[in-house]
Amino acid sequence: AACDGRRVCYLQIRAHAEHDIRAERAGADVESTRAGDGERAAVEGERAVVDERARREHAAVERERAEGVDGRGPGRGKLARGIEGLVVRITAKAPTESEARALIEAEEVELRAILGPLVFGVDDETIEHATLSALAAHGLTLGVAESLTAGLIGSRIGAVPGASATFRGSIVSYATDVKRSVLGVTAEHVVSEECAREMAVGAQRVLGADVGISATGVAGPEEQDGQPVGTVCFAIALPDREPESFSTRLPGDRERVRQFAAISLLNGLRQRLDSLG
Repeated sequence: AACDGRRVCYLQIRAHAEHDIRAERAGADVESTRAGDGERAAVEGERAVVDERARREHAAVERERAEGVDGRGPGRGKLARGIEGLVVRITAKAPTESEARALIEAEEVELRAILGPLVFGVDDETIEHATLSALAAHGLTLGVAESLTAGLIGSRIGAVPGASATFRGSIVSYATDVKRSVLGVTAEHVVSEECAREMAVGAQRVLGADVGISATGVAGPEEQDGQPVGTVCFAIALPDREPESFSTRLPGDRERVRQFAAISLLNGLRQRLDSLG
């Protein structure tokens, strides 16, 4: 579906829709690659060095921008890896390792110019690693308030080595009365941006964090507050600023909605911190 206004449409979601679902069910990477000029130039007997680097893409984009990375460069391919988004893999083949790496570096510069803030990591870096790095760069600590994600966000953050230097904790306010009694939520509807903002501010206050983030929504199987399954509201509360919020409609079953929500919020915070310079 097209994205407009403040709706967020993620590249990895589109990849799931576009690629062969049989590969996804089998747990395999879905890959589309092409050979580059460097590979065709290599002849039998030469020492061929293949150097690969994966680019993770994540963010709100138009389909044309995503497809703009195909069909160019020494060798590029997009891989759909479960819920984690797309990986753009650069492959170069040359007689020596130094030549192969030079091709990779040149291609990386061009890809970053095309993708801009969509790139959040290199090789095995995760979105939570990128987010914690951004927080550390600004000297900020983080507190999380979770509803439909039920601890997934905190779990992902806590899996990063050294997270304790930045991560204060996560409050799983799954029930409405917990949102009100612990976080101070007064919004009438808990599936709303108003509620998300109050949750984020509550996380700041209760956890003594510089930054508070939150997610509340409908994972399914039934609607809530008149909102359809997949509706998720997020909020980010930065120091000395009014809290900001945004909403989206995520596809998939209950588990996918929850996982996508966790990644979406972390990516939203990463991009917001990057915008601070």
